[in-house]
Amino acid sequence: MSVSENIKMIKVAMADFGKKYIEAERKKWDDEQLFPRNIFTQLGELGLMGVLVPAEFGGSGMGYHEYVTAIEELSAWDPAIGLSLAAHNSLCTNHILTFGNEEQKGKWLPKLASGEWVGAWGLTEPNTGSDAGNMMTTAVKEGGQWILNGTKNFITHGNSGDVVVVMARTGEIGDKKAMTAFVIERGTPGLKKGRKEDKLGMRASETSEVILEDCKVPETNILGQVGDGFVQALKVLDGGRISIAALGLGIAEGALRASIEYSKERHQFGKPISSFQGISFKLAEMATKVEAARQLIWHASELKNNHQPVTKASAMAKLYASEIAVEVSNDAVQIFGGYGYTKLYPVEKYYRDSKLCTIGEGTSEIQKLVISKHLLA
Repeated sequence: MSVSENIKMIKVAMADFGKKYIEAERKKWDDEQLFPRNIFTQLGELGLMGVLVPAEFGGSGMGYHEYVTAIEELSAWDPAIGLSLAAHNSLCTNHILTFGNEEQKGKWLPKLASGEWVGAWGLTEPNTGSDAGNMMTTAVKEGGQWILNGTKNFITHGNSGDVVVVMARTGEIGDKKAMTAFVIERGTPGLKKGRKEDKLGMRASETSEVILEDCKVPETNILGQVGDGFVQALKVLDGGRISIAALGLGIAEGALRASIEYSKERHQFGKPISSFQGISFKLAEMATKVEAARQLIWHASELKNNHQPVTKASAMAKLYASEIAVEVSNDAVQIFGGYGYTKLYPVEKYYRDSKLCTIGEGTSEIQKLVISKHLLA
């Protein structure tokens, strides 16, 4: 199939999936902060838990255009589900795919790509967010294994994940060549569940701590070489930022669709509010922002597919798409008026969910730092 055929297929599949399995449940998941694990088994059956994974390892073997389309369309139904799909694919699964050896890929990727397993990725710590070089989680070698100690936080699927890729310090603090990536399966002694965060938005996507207490990990679970973890993490985040941009785009698209529909149905002074210039111009501005974000994401995806440098383009896409997700969802609440401030309609959820996009996988300020460094290099 061509890229365009794949994209059409994904759009149809996501429209059907969202209508059948998400629309009626998303409010309950959000209210009760439930992580709907079964949804990801079903997404695995559709081939979306391993979009980028080659067929030889059980994946769909598609590219970034198809991948971001899946995230966008799914996020338009429920951004929390889109976030979990993105974290599973871009971070955990992609780290193993990109830096694992053949044996490691054959061991873990088929389970992740099928949806049998959900993956987590552990970089952030309580006192080191963007300052990952000063992480406190340590790994000390003893014989043929490594002993890990520390706490990671704000980890998607930190409690529910079946496997987690953890970055730990194997050298001196601040040394960028002193971080190593380890794959740890659930059930490994010393890998413990931590506090689950009670969040403003994205409440159906589990976010929690990962606690490591004398966690024994075999040497064979290291991805790449000892000391490669920091460089690996930066490369993983380059791709991850494209997926968060797609998440923001999905939120904005969902908010725009809801606003257009509502503006046609809602009547004031004897006519639909869409006929008022104040509303129609707002819709025009929202649609323009959505399209601009889509073009930035498409450009970054094209670079990624062609194995070209993508750091600046992914940062630009992530910065713009995440910021307009907040702007467009805010405008949607305004169009809905008093109803937009209630849980009767989905726009208040888009509004709450959108803010995460400007924070997760590098804040907007960090994206500006990345972009400006490239401009001034």
